[in-house]
Amino acid sequence: MSKPTHDSRLDPAATDDVYAAIMAAHDGLTDAQSHALNARLVLLMANALGDADEVATLCRTARVYAG
Repeated sequence: MSKPTHDSRLDPAATDDVYAAIMAAHDGLTDAQSHALNARLVLLMANALGDADEVATLCRTARVYAG
């Protein structure tokens, strides 16, 4: 199965800054703390997105990448 694409709303120029912010949030955390942070980030971002159908689509897309 080919990997789906998603229409990104993020300015391509900001992607490095977003990645850096996420990595900085994980700095110094244990694996368990990092996993918990990821779970909180997913829920916060889903809430910020505010579209249940979009969140469901993104979950399916992410699952394809999980292998």
